[in-house]
Amino acid sequence: GALIVIAARRAGATHIVVTDMAAAPLRSAAKVGADETINVAEQPEGLAKFSADKGQFDVLFEASGNERALRGAFDVLRPRGIIVQVGLGGEMTLPINAIVAKEFDLRGAFRFHEEFAIAVELLNKGLVDVKPLISATLPYRDAARAFALAADRSQAMKVLLSFE
Repeated sequence: GALIVIAARRAGATHIVVTDMAAAPLRSAAKVGADETINVAEQPEGLAKFSADKGQFDVLFEASGNERALRGAFDVLRPRGIIVQVGLGGEMTLPINAIVAKEFDLRGAFRFHEEFAIAVELLNKGLVDVKPLISATLPYRDAARAFALAADRSQAMKVLLSFE
């Protein structure tokens, strides 16, 4: 999610809203440029204001892979908008009537080797800053602890291993 914020801002997004069910990812999203963050676990109706006038968002990225989150996107996306499904979460049942009625475009996105080359180029040129996403750097000998830390979304976003 936070990397999507960086990419969206770089692509010219003018107002970025991020939702999550945990505080730590929302803090990371704010650090990298989200204009607004909404904890949907604490504020289940936090996105309701964006459903006015048939939806407010032109483009929406769904990164959780959660069917309920994707369905919620239908309400806040403007007619003829674009939903990019990034998260994987298994099979989903979708309301085709809503998709047809709002005439929106539902796209899938997956990371391929071309995207990695672009990401490395952007990092090397200093055009994107991912440092706010790095929660910890641990020596490679502590790899088990690093993986445990990285698995806990409440504690860490990205954990690096150092080989020095």
